[in-house]
Amino acid sequence: MKNAVEITKKIMCLTVKEGSVVVDCTVGNGKDTLHLAKLVGDSGRVYGFDIQQAAIDITKNSLEKESLLDRVILINDGHEKIDKYIDEELDFIIYNLGYLPKGDKRIITEASTTLESVKKALQLLKSNGLLLITSYTGHEGGKEEYKSLFTFFKSLDQKKYSVLEFSFINQKNNPPILFGLEKI
Repeated sequence: MKNAVEITKKIMCLTVKEGSVVVDCTVGNGKDTLHLAKLVGDSGRVYGFDIQQAAIDITKNSLEKESLLDRVILINDGHEKIDKYIDEELDFIIYNLGYLPKGDKRIITEASTTLESVKKALQLLKSNGLLLITSYTGHEGGKEEYKSLFTFFKSLDQKKYSVLEFSFINQKNNPPILFGLEKI
């Protein structure tokens, strides 16, 4: 387990099953969306959000190459509008915060909209459902976003949610921090 991305992928494989209904709240370059589409199988569904059309297009192309587009609903809108597009219970939700890799680094996820999205996502999450958030603190706005999430997660009722924070304490250059939340 050398980084947050590797840990996230392992948790995804252990959690998401055939027939799961899942959300990738930050599609980015589509790697998580593609992986989730494989895991949910023919009877499952993946919702994918991104505010950047370029991210949606990259992801759509990857899904088409793998013949998996039919199980994915791509949404070119902010993840804070999750409740506008989804009205079913979710098994798994993932966020990969920050900016689009190899994209415009000025377009970033922000504390206010991410927190709004997470609050709404928790309402949709099933009992025993899992939410994962990879938080990057090395860019402008990243530390604020992390602190906002940490404060919110710390305030959650432990009888309703279990929340973990995974961090690499011996890595340099602001390694990402992974939050894992299970709804009880």
